[in-house]
Amino acid sequence: MSAGTYTPRPGAAPLSRMIAAQAALETRMLLRNGEQLLLTVVIPTLLLVLFSAVDIVGTGSGEPVDFLTPGILALAVMSTAFTGQAIATGFERRYGVLKRLGASPLPRWALMAAKTLAVLVTEVLQVVLLTVIAFALGWSPEGGPLAVLLLLVLGTVAFSGLGLLMAGTLKAEATLAAANLVFLLLLVGGGVVVPLDRFPDAAQSVLGLLPISALSEGLRDVLQHGATMPWGSLGILTVWAVLGLGAAARFFRWE
Repeated sequence: MSAGTYTPRPGAAPLSRMIAAQAALETRMLLRNGEQLLLTVVIPTLLLVLFSAVDIVGTGSGEPVDFLTPGILALAVMSTAFTGQAIATGFERRYGVLKRLGASPLPRWALMAAKTLAVLVTEVLQVVLLTVIAFALGWSPEGGPLAVLLLLVLGTVAFSGLGLLMAGTLKAEATLAAANLVFLLLLVGGGVVVPLDRFPDAAQSVLGLLPISALSEGLRDVLQHGATMPWGSLGILTVWAVLGLGAAARFFRWE
């Protein structure tokens, strides 16, 4: 046996392994949080079932589930990537968790990447669950999966950046209140369950630029109307993703 076989090798693990380990931890924490499960799973599911059974808001021609499912998928992305992540990260910052992680070998940008990966894993579970329920309710999707995947990924990045920006600049209690308020406002005014054409023309032009509107309308163009690639929605989400992540990287405070 050669000398030094059992010599410790001090130093940080490879960056990819650190990100994977942190992402796995973040995912377990997300799935164990009852309040976040209510926000990310229960509320979108109830809205899908309720509004599909009764066309309360008048979604136009066709089956209500065909209109609602793309919007509910967009809501699921927002609830996880923005609302849930903002609240969780805000309280981690308040309790000093982020400060301690910031002193570890894991770079701060890698911590944000791990959080985003955890959000993506959670969203996969959400999309599978909501898709199964929608099919049971009679959903008949059209379009291709590539456009849907691009929309969901860009929407996740955009909302993740905005959530981290809010969590890194406001106090935890303010983040809790603001994130829930934004969730409710965008639920009503983001084209999720209420069509944008029900709003005044001036409001439509503004609401259409919101990330939730771009995501819900883009998914609706593909899954309900069979569009190949909704470039307008993808462009809006790209702008929000760049602005959100850039602002989060610039203004995020770790303590």
